Amino acid sequence: MKLDPKKTAIIVVDMLNDFVREKGRLVVPKATDLLFNQSRLLEMARHLGLRVMYLADNHEPDDDEFGKWPAHAVVGTWGSEIVDELKPEQSSEVIPKRRYSGFFGTDLDLRLREKGIVTMILVGVLTDICVMYTSADASARGYNVIVITDATASTSEENHLFALEHMRSVHGTTLLTTEEAIEALE
Repeated sequence: MKLDPKKTAIIVVDMLNDFVREKGRLVVPKATDLLFNQSRLLEMARHLGLRVMYLADNHEPDDDEFGKWPAHAVVGTWGSEIVDELKPEQSSEVIPKRRYSGFFGTDLDLRLREKGIVTMILVGVLTDICVMYTSADASARGYNVIVITDATASTSEENHLFALEHMRSVHGTTLLTTEEAIEALE
C-alpha cells in the first residue's frame, strides 16, 4: 500500500488530559502507551507535509452527555487540553467536537475536501466510541479510512478488538500498525 501525502491527513482523536492523564476524569488505561507511536506518526507526517488535525472533545459544563458520562473535557479546563507530548504545531488544526463523531456538528468534512484529502489516518481514543463513530461517518462520506491499531485504545482490550473488527468488516476501514503506516507513507 502506498499513500499520497498530499491527499492524506492524520486525525488525532481526543488525546486530551481527561482521557490520558492519571488525574483525568475518564482515563483510558492504555492511553499513555499510545504516545510513542502517535509521536512517530506525527513526526513522519510533518516531515512529509501531511495535514495534521486534532479532534478535541469539548463540552459546556451543563452538557447533556454528562447524564451518561462523568463531566469531562469541559471548555477551558486542564482536562480539555491536548496532552503536551502531542501539542499541535501552528500549522495543525484543532476541531472542537461535542459528540462522538468528528463530523457531527463540525466543519471537518469541509476542511478535508477543501484540501483535497481523500484518505484519513485515525489515531487516539476511544477505539469503540469516538474513533469508530468518526470512521463510520468518514466511510459514509467516501473517504478512505485507516485506523492505526497500535496508536488507538479503549477501556479494555476486548472493546478495542471488537471496534477494530467492526470498522474493518462493516465500514471497510483499513487496519495498519504504526510501522505499516510509516512504510506506506515513505
